[in-house]
Amino acid sequence: MSAQVRTPTARVCEACGRGEVWDDDLEAWQLAREDGEKQVGNPHCIHEWDINGTFNPVESDDS
Repeated sequence: MSAQVRTPTARVCEACGRGEVWDDDLEAWQLAREDGEKQVGNPHCIHEWDINGTFNPVESDDS
């Protein structure tokens, strides 16, 4: 039994709707695109990411 730690790969601001996805090559968050449109949200927003406790970073190998 070993556990793996994983990181989130996407996030959305609850206040303005800005969407970001994690880019492994750049090792940074990048703007998400929906139907070709960048999900920029409000550039003056102090983003409140959808961190609500449902994401579990620990992934167990037991089935």
